[in-house]
This record gives sequence, structure tokens and C-alpha cells, in this order.
Amino acid sequence: MINPFFNNCGPFKIFNIFDASIDCPFSFENSSNDNDIIHDVKNLNEATSRDITFFHSIKYKDLAINTNARACITKKEFFHLLPDECIKISCDNILLLTAIITAKFYPDSITDNNNYDLLNINEKFKRIISGKNTLVANNVIIGKNTKIGHNTLIENNVKIGNDCFIGSNVILRNAIIEDNVHILDGAIVGKKGFGFIPINLKNHRYPHIGYVHIKKNSEIGCGSTIDRGSLSVTTIGENTYLDNQVHIAHNVKIGNNCIIAGQVGIAGSSILGNNVMIGGQAGISGHLKIGNNVQIGGGSGVIKDIPDNSKVMGYPAKDFKKFIREGR
Repeated sequence: MINPFFNNCGPFKIFNIFDASIDCPFSFENSSNDNDIIHDVKNLNEATSRDITFFHSIKYKDLAINTNARACITKKEFFHLLPDECIKISCDNILLLTAIITAKFYPDSITDNNNYDLLNINEKFKRIISGKNTLVANNVIIGKNTKIGHNTLIENNVKIGNDCFIGSNVILRNAIIEDNVHILDGAIVGKKGFGFIPINLKNHRYPHIGYVHIKKNSEIGCGSTIDRGSLSVTTIGENTYLDNQVHIAHNVKIGNNCIIAGQVGIAGSSILGNNVMIGGQAGISGHLKIGNNVQIGGGSGVIKDIPDNSKVMGYPAKDFKKFIREGR
């Protein structure tokens, strides 16, 4: 699939990717040659025989075993988990090397520069009902009966479905929005995530080449922020409602029919099932899996996976009945 929001500067020969300019120690463990061409950077489960990927945590060993990637950046102790035909590249700082490689393919994804090539919405969309000073960029698609408020920015290649409501002072970029979605005042969708690698007393920015996909009949509350994915897609499921001032970090995937109350924060790469309910000011750590029909009490701190049909509360979050018995 062609990236709809960022230009891929590849393909590259693998030895042109891993050249002398890389300031991060690495080594090739098995054979490669000048005929090995890498077309893209993708996650373990999405990579094809044309792509490079990375494997930095044993938590993803099942994905590593089944990956189709042509090459993988990882630790030596993980080599045995990768397919024999995968070119293995060892590195102590896997995320740093992956960030450097990703930036070679997508140099315009590291920072979010302002888009100055904007037009008043009424110059491009004669039949859209919109407020004053709402601007749109190139290749924007807006469906029928969608209404947009004042001072809203819709940037390159954003797609908005039919019967949507986009409030005032909203910023939409790197986003695909399905039918009948409401995005309320002050929301920001599709900005880069909070991704960086501390190295030598500096912070190396991680490119974010993904986007945000908001599925139909959902609502995003005032002042909420949804970051685009780093290598994948941040997803909000159908009929899912976010209250005001909710933060959804990069690569998060939220299922259908979820209700998330105000000031909830969900850290990067966590996955929520269907029918999840989260009370106000709760926090969910990154890379967790929250099952279907889970209820999380307000103010809770979730630091481990939660199975289907659970009801938890507290910090760290525990079974609700146990929380009540203990009185805390």
C-alpha cells in the first residue's frame, strides 16, 4: 500500500541504507548482497519480503516468528526467533537505528512543518457549510452534508466522509475520517507522536509515517489529541466516543463501541478491544492489551494487560471487588 501522507524516497539497496553516515553501531549477521533491495520500513506483522522491520521486545516474539520481512534490526539473542531467510542486523540501540533508517525513507515525517499552501474552504468546496477562516490544503476530500466550524485547518490528503461535523479551531492532518463522525472544538488529529530516543544528552526524534483512522459514528471531544502512528495506524473504532481532553498516543488501536471519559491518557501502541469503558483521569501504559467489555474506574493506573470482561480500579489497577475489599 502506498503511504497516503508521506513520500517514500526508496527503494534503496540495503548497503546504501546502512552506509558510513549512520552514527549507531550495527553489524550484519547473515549474508546479503547488492541485489537486496529494500522498498519500505514496516512493523513485524505488516512487513513483506520487500521491507525492513525491527524487533526490540520479546513481547512481540510471535510476530517475529511469522514475519515476512526481508531484513530485521534486532538483538543477537533474538536472532533464533526470526525466519532463516530474514537478513538479521544486530544493534544495541534498536529504536535509534530504526529511526535513522526510517528517516532515510521518509525525511519529511520527522517534524510537522506548517502548511502554507492553503485556501479558504469555500474556494474549493462550494457546497460545504463552514464558518469563517477555515482553510484546506491539497487533495482534501470532504463528503456530502458535512459541516465545519470557524478557524479550522484541514491539511494535505485528509479524507472526511459524509454527514460529519467538524467544530471550530480543529486541526486535521494525516487522517482518514469515515461517515457521521463528530470532532468537537479544539481537537487536534494526526500530529506526530511523542517519539524520541535519548542519546548522548540529546533527544533523537523518531519519524512518524503513519496516520489516524477514525471509523464511522464516532465522536472526539473538545481539546482531545490523537497522534498519528509511527509505523502503523492509530485507530478509533466505530461508535466510539471520546470525552474532552483525552489523549490517544501513536499506534493506539481502540475497538468499537468504547466510551472514554475526560482527561484519560492512553500511551503508545496499546490495543483496546470492543465495548471498553474508561472513567475520567485514568491512565493506560504503553504496549498493553485491554480486552473486550473491560471497565476501568476513574483515576486508575493500568500497567499490565487486562483480560476480557474485567472490571478494575486503583493504582496499580486491580480487580474491582478486591479494590473495594481493601478499601483502596
